[in-house]
Amino acid sequence: MVAAVSKLMRNQDLIAVARKCSVVTAFRNTLGLPGRLSTRLQPNHPTDEPRAIAISILDGLLYGVGDAVIGINPATDNVQNAITLLEMLDTFRQQYDIPVQTCVLTHVTNAIQAMAKGAPTDLVFQSVAGTEAANRGFGVDLAVLREAHDAGQTLKRGTVGSNVMYFETGQGAALSADAHGGIDQQTVETRAYAVCRAFKPLIVNTVVGFIGPEYLFDGKQIIRAGLEDHFCGKLLGVPMGVDVCYTNHAEADQDDMDTLMTLLTVAGVTFLICVPGADDVMLNYQSLSNHDAMQLRAIFGVKPAPEFEAWLARMGMTDDNGRIADFSAPQAGVGRLLAHATAL
Repeated sequence: MVAAVSKLMRNQDLIAVARKCSVVTAFRNTLGLPGRLSTRLQPNHPTDEPRAIAISILDGLLYGVGDAVIGINPATDNVQNAITLLEMLDTFRQQYDIPVQTCVLTHVTNAIQAMAKGAPTDLVFQSVAGTEAANRGFGVDLAVLREAHDAGQTLKRGTVGSNVMYFETGQGAALSADAHGGIDQQTVETRAYAVCRAFKPLIVNTVVGFIGPEYLFDGKQIIRAGLEDHFCGKLLGVPMGVDVCYTNHAEADQDDMDTLMTLLTVAGVTFLICVPGADDVMLNYQSLSNHDAMQLRAIFGVKPAPEFEAWLARMGMTDDNGRIADFSAPQAGVGRLLAHATAL
């Protein structure tokens, strides 16, 4: 029914209704509050080099990015690699006392094993879809997701909340696996949000243009799909974010992404994903940049999560208006970060 309603709506309707829907979740900070725009810092690297990842994290933090999650897509998806990256992320977070949650987007079964080995796991990630067959293709079912959720809950690592799951979806995933059962992309996508909702996630995002032009042909379709996904997720009570992105063989460009990120900010999106220079060097697709998040916050007056906003101010990284400060004469906190970057 939610998918059907979205098909009757113009873009302005999708924006107006989604803006009225507030879904608040929390772990080390509070996401989804009105007047807030959070971001995922995505410091991917083609060989999972910890030093290079750390530099990307520092770069994002200096732009005020990362309050939704600092999340790495591992180039090598195995348990030991996930543990290595989780330990690096946790050390980094504790060194600067950053009120954020971290995540290595490894397969959920790897995460379960990593938690059993004592890895410092904040969020448990998994890609999901809207049919049982498609989820089997992802190597999961509801029982496995429940096991992972319960394992994450037992760690009690959250400080202001206990939402521990991070889910990712995207129109076309079930169709690409021939697991859609004849159902259209938008309806299958919306069914995925029902899977997410059952586990009370901290964040969910659609990777709206990632699967390619075989499923969303051009910029206009990607923009429409992003607004549809955000609306449907919010109407179902899901803390919905969007990876505003496209593949290089799609009929789309960064102007289309500028349009979509602007419309989603007006629509009250929970978070957007940012990568250095808008170019993910590991996954080889185009997303948003750290600069884009700065621009959206400056234009619309939206702020990051309150706990992260306070940290930025405490570190001397923002001015009296909450905007990223001039670092020509950095205060102590910024100086520490810049010194760390120089040392790396």
